[in-house]
Amino acid sequence: MSTRLEPKPALLDRQPERAALDGLLGNLRSGRGGALVVRGEAGMGKSALLEYVAGAAADMRVARAAGVESEMELAFASLHLLCAPLLDRLERLPGPQRDALGIAFGLREGGAPDRFLVGLAVLTLLSEVAEERPLLCVVDDAQWLDRASAQVLAFAARRLLAEPVGLVFAAREPGEQFRGLADLEVRGLPEQDARALLGSVVRFRLDERVRDRIVAETAGNPLAVGLIAVGVGWLVGSLLPASSAEERAATKVKETAAPVVTDAAKDAAASLQDPAKQAAESVKAAATDAAAAVKDETASSAHDVRDQARAARDTVTDSRH
Repeated sequence: MSTRLEPKPALLDRQPERAALDGLLGNLRSGRGGALVVRGEAGMGKSALLEYVAGAAADMRVARAAGVESEMELAFASLHLLCAPLLDRLERLPGPQRDALGIAFGLREGGAPDRFLVGLAVLTLLSEVAEERPLLCVVDDAQWLDRASAQVLAFAARRLLAEPVGLVFAAREPGEQFRGLADLEVRGLPEQDARALLGSVVRFRLDERVRDRIVAETAGNPLAVGLIAVGVGWLVGSLLPASSAEERAATKVKETAAPVVTDAAKDAAASLQDPAKQAAESVKAAATDAAAAVKDETASSAHDVRDQARAARDTVTDSRH
């Protein structure tokens, strides 16, 4: 029996979402700026879409940042992550804007900067950088941006007209600062794609009832599908009858692979919303059914399962957003 767990494709289908992102890139190449907020529950694939658009912008300069939950109380922290690589253009900004942004980033002395001037400074800075070639700014986990950064970036996003600058945000639930910006909701995968994802992660024969149950309970959430697939693959291997040699292999598996899968599952479950958590809790029941469907097959060796567990860990980690 082959129970090899392999990393899933970065994107399955998502044609409407990719078309919207491609449209934004097309506008940038034509000299027109714009912004887009990609929103959806945890695990829906927002980060994968950001990776897609960044990869499709090979002819552009790409600047990245991500909200950090522990830095939400630090004014301009996320803005600094985005703009730090661009600060070689700081001296080209008009004096008041240059001073305001310099103070915000701790490069100059002064009182709290006027946020309007900081917003203008960021807009001017992005426009300066885009004079050489289009600039794409990608901001993940925007729900964790500090308030000052969110205000400034949203201010700039609303004023991207004739400059080839694009801002793409990804957030579970965008803050009020982003209200009015174009948005793109990312929902669960269609049933056909969810089944294809499941099949790409678990490469043994699953009973159709078990497959349908997993797809239904995860509501097409890619992370939940991957998490349950990992659990099914692991538990099926442990539930199948084994020879004495296979029992020794299973013991070795538990010593080497179990911690890998357990840690990955805990990390993934911690980031899921309630519906996906409920789906993850059904892993054991689904795995029992799956084991019954493949009970005549033989278990994998310890070496194979260890590799599967590591691949499963990578799969869960890659799809956490």
